[in-house]
Amino acid sequence: MKKLLLTAFFAIYIFISNAQIYPAGLKVNDKAPDFSSKDQNGKIISLKDELKKGKVVLIFYRGQWCPYCNKELKNMEDSLSLITSKGATVVAVTPELPKNISKTIDKTKAAYSILSDDGLKIMKAYDVAYAVDSTTMKMYKGYGIDFAQANGSNGANLPVPAVYIIDTNGNITYRYFDIDYRKRASIKEILAHL
Repeated sequence: MKKLLLTAFFAIYIFISNAQIYPAGLKVNDKAPDFSSKDQNGKIISLKDELKKGKVVLIFYRGQWCPYCNKELKNMEDSLSLITSKGATVVAVTPELPKNISKTIDKTKAAYSILSDDGLKIMKAYDVAYAVDSTTMKMYKGYGIDFAQANGSNGANLPVPAVYIIDTNGNITYRYFDIDYRKRASIKEILAHL
């Protein structure tokens, strides 16, 4: 009996120690941290400047290799005129290298700003960044996804796919945050909160 309990305890310990740890993300009514980074066109994009134009729809996505991200970004592009007609700007953030952002644009035709989050500064400020565990890394590698090639010095770090709507006062008024990377905010839901 003692041996069985010890084995069960050890199995639970192994499971817990290997479980992926996810961040919590910022919440509605939190102050949105300011950021500044270059987009795919070399233009410096800062939250403070974008908020002078109106609300900001801030999207965190995993990378050009993620079909769920590409679908989300394509839907965003297809609905961009509806979003901008409500006085909002779309900005997407990824841990990918700038050269891989061009692959995202080829796949999604995104015309809005996409920022490479060098050093994960934006992702950490919004509490969406997490380190991919070794088991998941091996799985991704089996699918041909090499985080060193995709993210450079950002390594095997990804954001929880998230969408934040930030009002002109810099407050978060809407949040979509789900650790299940297959689930994404609908355009209808985003438009309803603008």
